[in-house]
Amino acid sequence: MYFLDIKIDNLKKEEILQKVKSFLTSNKQYKIYTPNPEMIVDSTTDFYFKDILNKGNLNICDGKGIQLFSKEKLNRFSGVDLMQEILKIAEQDMYSVYFLGSGDDKIIESLNSSVKKQYPNLKIAGSNKGLEINFLKIDDKNEIIFDKEKNNEIIGDIVMTAPDIIFVAFGHNKQEKWINNFIVDIPSLKIAMGVGGSFEYLSGKIKRAPKWIRKIGLEWLYRFIKQPKRIKRILKATVIFSFLILKNKFNFKKYD
Repeated sequence: MYFLDIKIDNLKKEEILQKVKSFLTSNKQYKIYTPNPEMIVDSTTDFYFKDILNKGNLNICDGKGIQLFSKEKLNRFSGVDLMQEILKIAEQDMYSVYFLGSGDDKIIESLNSSVKKQYPNLKIAGSNKGLEINFLKIDDKNEIIFDKEKNNEIIGDIVMTAPDIIFVAFGHNKQEKWINNFIVDIPSLKIAMGVGGSFEYLSGKIKRAPKWIRKIGLEWLYRFIKQPKRIKRILKATVIFSFLILKNKFNFKKYD
């Protein structure tokens, strides 16, 4: 189906994980994205971002708002939960992973330690806090800009460690554009997934909302209480998102 012109794969958990396993045994490369209300809002004014999201090989609903406003029953699977399921598969089937992003060495260090405790047999090929990424509009495209030399160094390290899976945590819009632009330069990769703030959760820096709060769709309120500086992002994902739904009069359609 499409939700405000963004492709969403409405699959059950078992079907999603089966697709992940099939990606890992293929000789191609695959991109996994997790659209949420904030990403939907940004895609309405950034058509380059919209195009990249729709090129995802697996787009999983990560947002109660999308699920709530969908005209058909829509399965939701958060990015951090999907990342953990992929880590389980990687550990069981001996695939290696690489962690890229967060911008913080301490988070990366804690992430490696935490993941190793939870998945002791997982092969972590490498990790890197990433680089600073900004936006610049070039020829009607909201392109990402960064230190090219630093980016080349990072890609060189990833190529040398040859992971099967890379998790990219640059924040939405940036990470999807980076994956779209550079996955082809890393021949070992089977899967590249944009994971947003998942590193912060799995490293223990930020505590997730209790499961019952997540289930009823009030995780945004929990985040606001814990991180009031997120107010602009929360307003985008709630108020602006809801306004767009009304404005577009529930413009949903299925896709083949």
